[in-house]
Amino acid sequence: MITEGNKAPNFSLEADDDTVVTLDSLAGKNLVLFLYPKDNTSG
Repeated sequence: MITEGNKAPNFSLEADDDTVVTLDSLAGKNLVLFLYPKDNTSG
């Protein structure tokens, strides 16, 4: 569980241009991380 105020764990994800983005690759840049419930769930 991610708690407000804590550092985000390192992650990797595929971008629209098929490159892989990691949290480490964004070090030193401003970042807004937005999380939302999976589509079609009650959350």
